[in-house]
Amino acid sequence: MARHIGYLKITYGLPRPRLLYGNRRGLRLAVSSLRSSENPKATSPPSRSHNQLVALGVSCVRQTFPSQSLTQTLRLRLKAHSHTTADTQGKRAEMKYVLVTGGVVSGLGKGVTASSIGVVLKACGLRVTSIKIDPYLNTDAGTMSPFEHGEVFVLDDGGEVDLDLGNYERFLDLTLTRDNNITTGKIYQSVLEKERRGDYLGKTVQVVPHITDAIKNWIEAVAVIPVDGKEGPADVCVIELGGTVGDIESMPFIEALRQLSFSVGQDNFCLVHVSLIPVLGVVGEQKTKPTQHSVRELRALGLTPHLLACRSAQPLLGSTKEKLSQFCHVPAGNILNIHDVPNIWHVPLLLRNQNAHHSILKQLNLDLAIPPALEDWTRMAETFDNLTKSVRIALVGKYVGLSDSYLSVVKALLHACIACSLKPSIDWIAASDLEEDSAKLTPEAHTAAWETLRNAACVLVPGGFGDRGVRGMILAAKYARENHVPYLGICLGMQISVIEFSRSVLDLESANSTEFDDQTPNPVVIFMPEGSRTHMGSTMRLGSRRTLFQMPDCITSKLYHNSEYVDERHRHRYEVNPEVIGNLEEAGLKFVGKDDSGKRMEILELPGHPFYVGVQFHPEFKSRPGRPSALFLGLILAATGQLEAYLARHQNGS
Repeated sequence: MARHIGYLKITYGLPRPRLLYGNRRGLRLAVSSLRSSENPKATSPPSRSHNQLVALGVSCVRQTFPSQSLTQTLRLRLKAHSHTTADTQGKRAEMKYVLVTGGVVSGLGKGVTASSIGVVLKACGLRVTSIKIDPYLNTDAGTMSPFEHGEVFVLDDGGEVDLDLGNYERFLDLTLTRDNNITTGKIYQSVLEKERRGDYLGKTVQVVPHITDAIKNWIEAVAVIPVDGKEGPADVCVIELGGTVGDIESMPFIEALRQLSFSVGQDNFCLVHVSLIPVLGVVGEQKTKPTQHSVRELRALGLTPHLLACRSAQPLLGSTKEKLSQFCHVPAGNILNIHDVPNIWHVPLLLRNQNAHHSILKQLNLDLAIPPALEDWTRMAETFDNLTKSVRIALVGKYVGLSDSYLSVVKALLHACIACSLKPSIDWIAASDLEEDSAKLTPEAHTAAWETLRNAACVLVPGGFGDRGVRGMILAAKYARENHVPYLGICLGMQISVIEFSRSVLDLESANSTEFDDQTPNPVVIFMPEGSRTHMGSTMRLGSRRTLFQMPDCITSKLYHNSEYVDERHRHRYEVNPEVIGNLEEAGLKFVGKDDSGKRMEILELPGHPFYVGVQFHPEFKSRPGRPSALFLGLILAATGQLEAYLARHQNGS
């Protein structure tokens, strides 16, 4: 078995390279290896322990990652291996890869399938990491419309990534990095930067081999980055290829993955193909032809599926499985059925019950260490199925036409409601429908929106950009404040509450954000000095930042178990104007959380209100099943009249 001994990250620059992080043994091994390679005839070799380490083997993987500073980085993966022969040659323990592809149509749930596979493998005692490949030319998801792509998920390191990485973090309890999301834009940017530096020594740069090599190197380098809080690389890397087989933009990735499957060996590579089994309403027969064509196209591109994950409304018939096995050349035992279920927590249980782990472990030549019990997942799935009481939540936003635009918010509400033994009943309200103009243009929608808002037990205003719907959000915040309805404002929602309070309580009718009116005489929300007005991508205040509580007796501090600080993820380029804080606090609005400089407002509360909280960060990104976000939990507790009792029970931070 391999023994992981070191991990380094080095930044190349002048006048000398700089070590960013690593451990002592890893650095010693790297230096020994470099010495022996640069001067093999050296008369004074390293000590015997160094020789032994070098003889055991060093594997160095180089990859340039584009980042905000465009710094060239070198990642070294160092392993020591047991002796297998007299000449000290060792056998390297290879990373195992599980590739999840999709066919027929998009939106089949490849992300949930990939996450569920990871859950089952993790329950078998394996350490799992994840990579999502998005074959679009954008460098990241930061500038993409929520209507087209769903929400932008933000990671601890500030990466703006695909929402599927949120699924991976929630399902597998990981802390991923921006490098775990590969896009065509990142790959091409990295290759073109190398070409401009002259790294290719005058060669003609082509899709094959340069782009495909960059993809392979990126995958192999990222796969060994620890993301579960433990040292050393994971055992299995689950890779999800976005899009469907046959998409022209996916071709370089398909070719790179074909080459990867060959280079790592069949014992280290397992392909799970997700496909659709439709049922025609007239005939009522489960049709396998679309899947047959999808598998045929995948084979033509050089990849052969080892397992089929078939999406369907109802469980697959035995005859359907036999037909798929015969025409797709996949054993019947490796054909998995992921039919519609009441909630996604059933999906890992579906895979476990069909022995998916046995098929995958057999393909990867791994022994089953622990049978996957999945007790927590069983409990969560059954708890949700048996819930009868619900709570109505008014979600007032800009992008309510697509629920995926607020996917993490929805999941955080679900986690909080489950903790309170409730089902979430989310009432989606388009903020523009609350505005006075809509009363004339769309009176029915206006009336329905206000009726829905008044019937809700609590109000949530999530993040967003631009001035569309802002007046409706301000009206929602005013309604919640004046009528003592629990309110949670996230990012833009916090800024909205400041604007509303300034207008209604401070009588500053022209109070506004410079995002919506750059000429306002009362700018209560302003553009942050470090932001960029010309470049939109990766120029916001992003990633995990520390918030220090200013008042230990505030509601939010108690919800965070009386902590002195909290680390949450941010994504914003506007902030509350520090010059108006004094007037706001004198009028009753308290800023109970600030950043470590003490100048940037992070959390606001309204004393005397059951729950009126605004936060500049996004607490939804760190909510987990069984560990709901403290603020979402507080909102649901307040909406159901349980908050005071909860805080009394946990007054000592327990």
